Formats: sequence, C-alpha cells, structure tokens
Amino acid sequence: MAEESSLRAVGWARSLPISSGVKVARDWTRDHLAGLGWERTAPDLLDSVVLAVSELVTNAHVHARSNAQLILTWDEECLHVTVHDSSPEMPEQKDAGESALGGRGLMLVDAVADEWMMYRCPRGKDVTACFQPPLHGRPGASKVP
Repeated sequence: MAEESSLRAVGWARSLPISSGVKVARDWTRDHLAGLGWERTAPDLLDSVVLAVSELVTNAHVHARSNAQLILTWDEECLHVTVHDSSPEMPEQKDAGESALGGRGLMLVDAVADEWMMYRCPRGKDVTACFQPPLHGRPGASKVP
C-alpha cells in the first residue's frame, strides 16, 4: 500500500519581461508573502527574500539579456524562489572590487538564503534560493491561502 503524503504546497509564477523592471518582481513577491503572514511573523526574512528576488531577476535581465520567469513555492518548510532565464550560460560569482557598481548579486543571495543552486534546463537555466522561516514564524506561515 502506498504511503499517503501529507506534504502541501502552494506556488505562484509570474513572467517578467525585461521592460517590466525589477520593482514589479519585488512588489509581486512582497504581496504574495504578505498573504502568508510573513510581514508579521518573519519580516526580516521577507526582506531577505525580496532582496534575493531583486538580484536574481536583475541577473536574468541584465546578464542573460532575457525575460525572467519568477516562481515562488512554499511547501510549509521552505520557500523556494526560482528565476528562470533563456541563457544557457551559468552565472559566476565575481570578486567585485570596492568601487564596482555591480557584481555582488550572487554573493548577496548566498548571504541571505539558507541555500541556493543553479542548473541548466532545456531552454536556459534556473537559479533557486531556499528560505526557511524561524520556527516561531512557521505556524502562521504554514496556512495555505
């Protein structure tokens, strides 16, 4: 007899053309996480997720010169933030100098996410960052809207 899984997940996806700008991605993400109650239960984590979204979508638009697909998946344990772009080139962490205006995006994602990974897809690549809320933030956040 197959064991029944109790895993529940909710997800959202949004296509972000280069012309849409990164602010649209940040606002959209903040709105969805507010629906999980994170502005109350995990406001610092919400800010970290929004920062990671900003950096990953910027990378897709600027470095991959691609539209971005932003996918948020909450499985009651971890929020998975995935940004897909059409470039097969894998991003590289750069050692940006103090005066450099850019080049710190993946370093910031590494600093705020619990873990992150990247992998090639048939039509580009995905970069996924995972965020686990503190235990006190999970009960209210685990409610699927």
